[in-house]
Amino acid sequence: MAHFTFAFFTARDGRRIRYGVFEPEKPSHKFCVLLSGQTEFIEKYLEVIHELTGRGYTVATFDWRGQGGSARALADPLKCHVGSFAEFDSDLESFMDQVVAERTASPPLLLAHSLGSHLALRALHNHPEMFHAAVLVAPMLGIATRGYPGWLTRVLTALQTRMGNAKVFAWGMARRDPHLITFERQLCTSDRTRFNRTQDILRAHPAIRLAGPTWGWIEAAYRSIKETAAPGYAEAIQTPTLIVGAGHDRIVLTEATRRFAARLHRGRYVEFENSEHEILMEQDAIRARFWREFDGFIETL
Repeated sequence: MAHFTFAFFTARDGRRIRYGVFEPEKPSHKFCVLLSGQTEFIEKYLEVIHELTGRGYTVATFDWRGQGGSARALADPLKCHVGSFAEFDSDLESFMDQVVAERTASPPLLLAHSLGSHLALRALHNHPEMFHAAVLVAPMLGIATRGYPGWLTRVLTALQTRMGNAKVFAWGMARRDPHLITFERQLCTSDRTRFNRTQDILRAHPAIRLAGPTWGWIEAAYRSIKETAAPGYAEAIQTPTLIVGAGHDRIVLTEATRRFAARLHRGRYVEFENSEHEILMEQDAIRARFWREFDGFIETL
């Protein structure tokens, strides 16, 4: 990377949102917006950013509100909370207006993971002109409830929210402070080295870490998942899209991803049968396959 910038833009409600822009060694017109997942932060993606700039892309990315170096929603900085996913939509729109539009006049490529992939689909649906193509990794289109019936967790979430507990940690989420999580307990990657690298960043910069979500965050997620699953939603997306699912995903429901991808008019679905949720943070062989799929998709545009 020849040059990079860390700064803040101001969301429509006045919150400060941290962003980064990374430029390739040789100037290029290629531009990529990178959207991370829940609890993640810019520094976690430096390897991915390096791989993108090595392909000639200028990369622009930001920390979603409530996580990373952006303003937190609650006084407890470990709580992952949002009132509605419309808040995320608004922040992406502000980012595109305040940061991306100043650097490129053409719709950029979009690369996103998990929560970022879900929010990307909302953007592709609501703003067809925003991106010229999208690569979406393990999109959050269904939440894995790990042995509990999905209908039960949905009812409990709605009940807790209506009881006034929207800003309270969902059961067990306070124990997800990354300072307490070991490689053996985590569910995201089979690559110990990359897991430890992320842990090292969080130990060096503890203020950017998050534990788990509140009941309100989960309720907002369920409502958005219902919206994106509605008849006609996927069919309305016309942007060329590559969706990559993880065969061993224990965070989101890969079956929901398969169903959604099959409804896209200009979509292609690939599943990495041996991958955990964080494909971009997986072992070298899995990541190499991802970049082959990425490059092949770009060549078709």
